[in-house]
Amino acid sequence: MANPAANPDARTSSPQADNVDVRARRELIAALGIDLAGQPVRVRAAIEAMADEILALRVDRARLQEAVKAAELLADHDPLCPVFNRRAFERELAREIALAERHGAPLCLVYMDLDRFKLVNDRFGHATGDEVICRVAHTLLENVRQTDIVGRLGGDEFAIVLTHAELSDCEIKAASLEAAIDGLKVRDNGDTGIEPVQLGASCGVVEWRRGLTVEALIAAADEAMFRVKARRRTAR
Repeated sequence: MANPAANPDARTSSPQADNVDVRARRELIAALGIDLAGQPVRVRAAIEAMADEILALRVDRARLQEAVKAAELLADHDPLCPVFNRRAFERELAREIALAERHGAPLCLVYMDLDRFKLVNDRFGHATGDEVICRVAHTLLENVRQTDIVGRLGGDEFAIVLTHAELSDCEIKAASLEAAIDGLKVRDNGDTGIEPVQLGASCGVVEWRRGLTVEALIAAADEAMFRVKARRRTAR
């Protein structure tokens, strides 16, 4: 039996032949306008090897692009729940402010702080507290538009950018979000006799005005939230 290694011209494919899509290789060579039929075997093998390398680079590039997307997702989103973290939220808010300034569209910010969340951690532990944070995030996402922006600013504080919405409408939306969170009760799944905690939320709403920066808008909404929280405490 002849040894192919002793006769280089006997090789008709590249070393990567077993690991490459032969059809993809042929299509690539055809797209390059190369006719293999008229080439010597050695030249043909070199061209096939080059095509294999190009195809391998394409695969590597696709993998890197997917890795970059995954890294961007991790960098932008809160580690606990499917909303923006503070850095990404402030970036998106800055973008919406720029659009509102350019087009004169209304823009409002809702700042939410959970009521009795510390009691949840104290009674049920931080693992349950993390579950509550995720539950609240999903509740917010289910009750706003896809064009609105939800972020967790830290701890038990959330913020929502309501785009193309007047202040009166945003105040109604904030009240509905408060009601949705007020309806959440945290209880122990076991028969431990631990008293459930009725969760709550206080929302401050401010309208963006020309000249207000991201930091100033968030600070104003934070102050508005504390005024609402004080009223809710008095009302209880």
